[in-house]
Amino acid sequence: MSVLAQRMFREIDDWDEVEEHEFGTFGDIQVASDVTVSFAEFQSRLVSLGGKVGDLVTDFGLGILQSNRDRLLAHLVDIFRALLAAAVAADVSLDDAARHNLHKVFSRWPTDEVYASLLDDPMLKDERLPRRFIMFIEEHEVNGKIYVVQKCNEIIIGDRLTDNKTEKDDYRFHDVIHIAFAVFLGWSPVLRALFHVKRKSVPELDENQDGARAILIEEGVSSFIFRRGLDRSLFENIGVDYDLLKSIQEFVRGYEVERCALWQWEKAIEEGFRVFRDLKRDRRGYIHADLDAHTFGVQSSKQ
Repeated sequence: MSVLAQRMFREIDDWDEVEEHEFGTFGDIQVASDVTVSFAEFQSRLVSLGGKVGDLVTDFGLGILQSNRDRLLAHLVDIFRALLAAAVAADVSLDDAARHNLHKVFSRWPTDEVYASLLDDPMLKDERLPRRFIMFIEEHEVNGKIYVVQKCNEIIIGDRLTDNKTEKDDYRFHDVIHIAFAVFLGWSPVLRALFHVKRKSVPELDENQDGARAILIEEGVSSFIFRRGLDRSLFENIGVDYDLLKSIQEFVRGYEVERCALWQWEKAIEEGFRVFRDLKRDRRGYIHADLDAHTFGVQSSKQ
């Protein structure tokens, strides 16, 4: 990239006057301009960029580039020049774009998966999500209707759940997704309400992060994820698509969980559906959650 950037500003007579280890940034090659480019010129530069890329693809398809490194380099320099011209015309900072893309890439595929401290770490114990708990989930039939009941320490947690849908899809087990959110994101207004650990001592958090709207946001996210999971075999041997992760980020913008990286959401979804599939098969089980160790699993409890 450094050599390409240098040769953007070289001609035939000084083509080889470059340093292979002369590193820089996109900001070094793009100078701010106050000149307004007409829309027609902007279109022309975009067409030129597309044409340069097309030339590269054509030569690649013909196999020409495999034995001609100089031709490949010339194509890449032409594309780099056209890209810079188009970016200037569009008033787009290549430096900002590159940094944004790096952030996006490492948010999804980090070098090391490092969790930040849990969101409610500074709070009193009675206002923190429990760090370790076991939730027993099982089906019951009452008057011909199937319900799911959840118990923690032998106490029923929340309401009895049904699929709430004519077409049966086992949504009644979806609370495992909320547990996964707590384990891998450190966030779940739904569980915070169920466990009665809202952050009452900080009115702003209590109202804006733990209140009814935050609960609705989480329920909306879990419902959205569940719908996508039904379309993708409950994510069994199928990866979580980037469009879903990007949509979730937009969904939670303005809430404290927006700080969480894409890989955390991906792990929460994958692990949540792994446990959901086990419950779907066995119809009951003990859910083990550890928010400190970020571990999550189900122990079967067949009758």
